[in-house]
Amino acid sequence: MKKYLILCVDDERDVLDGVLQDLECFEEHFIVEAAQSVEEAKEIIQECQEDEVTLALILCDHIMPEQNGISFLIELSQEAATKNTKKLLLTGQADLEDTVEAVNHSSLDFYIAKPWIGKELRETITRQLTEYMIANEADLLPWAQVLDTEAIFNAISDKRMSFGE
Repeated sequence: MKKYLILCVDDERDVLDGVLQDLECFEEHFIVEAAQSVEEAKEIIQECQEDEVTLALILCDHIMPEQNGISFLIELSQEAATKNTKKLLLTGQADLEDTVEAVNHSSLDFYIAKPWIGKELRETITRQLTEYMIANEADLLPWAQVLDTEAIFNAISDKRMSFGE
């Protein structure tokens, strides 16, 4: 089975640790990595591409030292290897103009405000990963037990119907 990466980027270690703790439930089926800077995130993405691991979802803080999260997500949306990646912004500080710019550039799939609620974060990640798999994975059956079962089975059914036409 193809390997997929969930990457969390935040320059504050305690925030990153909190996110990783909330995403532990995904570790059995996804590689979950953390980066404390955009530069570190780029290195992880590069290493994963070399190892044929696909970046399925990135959860990125907005305010970081060398490059803000929105400009990084816009950059990722313009690269072939990460164009389809689900891009989520996790922040308490992005202003509306920045967020609207990211949404308008189709580089932001979802915005999560800090402080977040773990259950809601997991539900959002599950929804985003389900959408990603339906759009990008040929064999959806293995994902039915991991992600949104109903949405996966509906997509499988839809694909069968379209082949039958």
